[in-house]
Amino acid sequence: MKNTSSRFPAPSGGNSRAGGSGQAPLRVLRLGRVKASIWENAAEDRPYYSVKFTRTYVDEQKQFKDSDSFGRDELLLLAKLADLAHTFVCDQAAANARPQESAA
Repeated sequence: MKNTSSRFPAPSGGNSRAGGSGQAPLRVLRLGRVKASIWENAAEDRPYYSVKFTRTYVDEQKQFKDSDSFGRDELLLLAKLADLAHTFVCDQAAANARPQESAA
């Protein structure tokens, strides 16, 4: 289920690397070179979410690569992205819970 909230812009296209499954993340949040990819999965008819944080860099061959290592200058961006990802996941969980509550 996609959130249409204007607080979180739609993910930028072209990123379909989900551990080889070809599925794109539900949302990608980015601050500078640090990004949070938010994945939605289902278990027992209930969605759950996971977040992968990465830092983009350019290697010696001028190719873009991702790393899960962060330096001093990226730590505050990482913390801000974690906060934004948490808010997004909580909003998604609340939106998913509403239809169940109204049906009862």
